[in-house]
Amino acid sequence: MLNASSISAYELGLWIYAAATLATFGMLSFISAPYGRHTRNRFGPMVNATYAWCAMEAPALIVMPYVLLSSAQRIPPASLWLMFLWCAHYFNRALVYPWPRHSEKRMIPVLIPMSASIFNIINGYTNGHGLAISGYHYGASSVHDFRFATGVVIFFLGAGINIHSDAVLLRLRKERGTGYHLPTDGLHRMVAAPNYLGEILLWFGWAIAAWTTAGFLFAAYTMANLAPRARDHLKWYLARFPEYPTARKALIPFVW
Repeated sequence: MLNASSISAYELGLWIYAAATLATFGMLSFISAPYGRHTRNRFGPMVNATYAWCAMEAPALIVMPYVLLSSAQRIPPASLWLMFLWCAHYFNRALVYPWPRHSEKRMIPVLIPMSASIFNIINGYTNGHGLAISGYHYGASSVHDFRFATGVVIFFLGAGINIHSDAVLLRLRKERGTGYHLPTDGLHRMVAAPNYLGEILLWFGWAIAAWTTAGFLFAAYTMANLAPRARDHLKWYLARFPEYPTARKALIPFVW
């Protein structure tokens, strides 16, 4: 049941979200987030990256559907579909994606999963509540709405790019051993971080389909977080592999 206090908490969450987006972009414009290939141990205690990845993605998988299902008296069909897409993505990120890499026994600063867990709690709350408020104020959203249909198409396009690009990297490690190798398949031929391009696309698609403030803030945050990291990936590839094409872009083919 929606009430004044829950709406106020939602609005506070949106302001926190907007501030986090600006802060994240500003910080990552100058430093590389210390995980994955950019891991550095000077950021505090280290923990197993596989377990950390599961722990930091799981809150979004749990909180968002809980908030939506407990906040709305009647959930429009479109909101249920958006919840399903959200849960499918985070099920993959929390419970499927990390495990093929478990044998590599990578470490990550504990600061990363701690901060990401807090973010995903806020993320799940604001987006779950955003869908609930949308349905409460405007009635049942139609799955035939042009915005919904367009957004879902973009979501699946982005998800396909994201999953395929991650699979290319994983296959390289299985074929050539643990560590990082030069990928040449799919959109890796055009940009340094096609998996990030896919993730940005899928969340902008989700935001268009949801048409909520929280959805667009999440899409903006995703870009603020991943665009600087794509730039850092390009620099890393150029420094590590002399044969890496200098004309290849960081994130957007032929553009940037």
